[in-house]
Amino acid sequence: MAQDVVIAPSILAADFARLGEEIAAIDAAGADWIHCDVMDGHFVPNISFGADVIRAIRPLTRKTFDVHLMIAPADPYLEAFAKAGADVITVHAEAGPHLDRSVQAIRALGSKAGVSLCPATPESAIEYVLDRIDLVLVMTVNPGFGGQSFLPSQIGKIRRIRDMVGDRPIRLEVDGGITADNAAAVTAAGADTLVAGSAVFRGSGPHDYRSNIAAIRAAAACGHSGARA
Repeated sequence: MAQDVVIAPSILAADFARLGEEIAAIDAAGADWIHCDVMDGHFVPNISFGADVIRAIRPLTRKTFDVHLMIAPADPYLEAFAKAGADVITVHAEAGPHLDRSVQAIRALGSKAGVSLCPATPESAIEYVLDRIDLVLVMTVNPGFGGQSFLPSQIGKIRRIRDMVGDRPIRLEVDGGITADNAAAVTAAGADTLVAGSAVFRGSGPHDYRSNIAAIRAAAACGHSGARA
């Protein structure tokens, strides 16, 4: 099922001292979703923020909050993130033993359910939850830090997951090193939702952010139109 391309700036790359202003800026600059990277210093080698921060910034925009849980275990915290205002909650296939149970729990809380795959994890990990999920997130860097370089090895995985998804109304998201230079390649492979951090938050405010988002969107649209042709 072909869907319009969504650009989801990651607030991990924002200035945390001015987080509210930064969210307002990317909202005004044309962000479709707000991507929130939650890191625990255990599943990934970094600590970012938790449900309380998401609750605090939720009133600042009506845009979809796309919450990516890079934490293990995730299940004990799903309710907190749902109540904080997460529209989409994505857990890692590698972060717990019962992926199907986690996905069911997210949907029971009223949020959309996503599953993320680290670069070394094969697409077969999502085969038996495809009919329960709303989003697949392919990590195109090893999770834990912003500003990393895109891994071209994941292009083939994106293409294979697009084939697996078929006509299901599932978003195929990519996260890690996304720029205007590689956006066309990932959308040509079948991605329709692009997370970008450093490539969006370059510059000094809404004008620069708007230009950055527009450049990524234009490149993504070229690849997306080719994929649908």
